[in-house]
Order: sequence, then C-alpha cells, then structure tokens
Amino acid sequence: MRIGFRETLLLVVLLAMPLLSYWLVFRPQNLEIGQAKREIEHKQAMLSKLQETTSRNEDLQRMNEEIRKNIEGIEARLPTNKEVDSVVRKVSDLAIESGLEPPAIESDKPVAAATYMEQPLKVKITGNFNGFYRFLIKLEQLPRITRIQDMKIVRSNDADGHMKAEFVLSVYFQPEGSAK
Repeated sequence: MRIGFRETLLLVVLLAMPLLSYWLVFRPQNLEIGQAKREIEHKQAMLSKLQETTSRNEDLQRMNEEIRKNIEGIEARLPTNKEVDSVVRKVSDLAIESGLEPPAIESDKPVAAATYMEQPLKVKITGNFNGFYRFLIKLEQLPRITRIQDMKIVRSNDADGHMKAEFVLSVYFQPEGSAK
C-alpha cells in the first residue's frame, strides 16, 4: 500500500483535529472552569465568615437585651428626688425598729454620679450594738440603692454593749427629668 499525498494530508488533518480542539476549545474551557472554581471557593469562604459574624451579632444582640433589662431593673431601684424623703423616713424607721434611738440625719448637697445623683446623708446613731447590726442588715435589704461610707463606731462608756456610730449614707436617685 502506497501512502500518497492525499492520505498524508488526511492523516495530518486527523492528528491536528484533536490537538487543535484541545488547544482552541478544551484548554480555554478548563481555564474558565478553574477560575470559576476559585471564585466559588472564595465566595464560600466569605459566606462562612459572614455566617460566623451573623451568629456573633445575634449573640451580641441577645447579650445587649439582657444588659438593657438589668439596667432597667437597677433603674427601678432608683427613687426620684421626690422619693428620697421616703427613703430617709424608712431609714429612721428601721433604726427605731432595731431598738436604736432615732438617728440624727443631716442632708448634704446632692452630687452627680454618672447619669444619676447621689444624696449623701450624715447619720449619727446610738444604741445597742446588736440593734445596730440588725439595722445594717435591714438597710442592706432595702429595695433602693444605698451605700455607707466613712463609718466610725465608738464604744459607749455609759452601758455595756452600747455604741455611737457616725457614717455617711448615700442614697442614689434619678433627677426628675430622667425618671422613666
């Protein structure tokens, strides 16, 4: 069998067809597919980061809501400046209930404390130490926010177990304009 020009040309065309189809069709498509896969991986990574951030945002929103409720609970314990007088009366009543003599209470000027006010009250009280202890426990159980500072306790020479105490009782309250 003799291979002629026509057969050679046909053989070259037959061998060139797969090479040209690879080079002109499949290779560019493979490059596009590879690029598309890289884009998909990148977008999936971005999506997972977004989902993670979103879940953190939901946690933060839930925590913010809890903090807001806690703040509202604390603010509910803050009297307005009109109610501070009733807190002072309650403190005096607690002292008498505890078996102490009626306390001498002097009011100082209110002091700004963050968004609230602090009303310092100088308290002088005398009586049995056990009664004073009961008074402090009852004072701690008040629903209002108070703070005792600069406490001085002196033993009384008159009777055994008696004492004199001086301290500053701070009552926190909301100014009238910011009360809810």
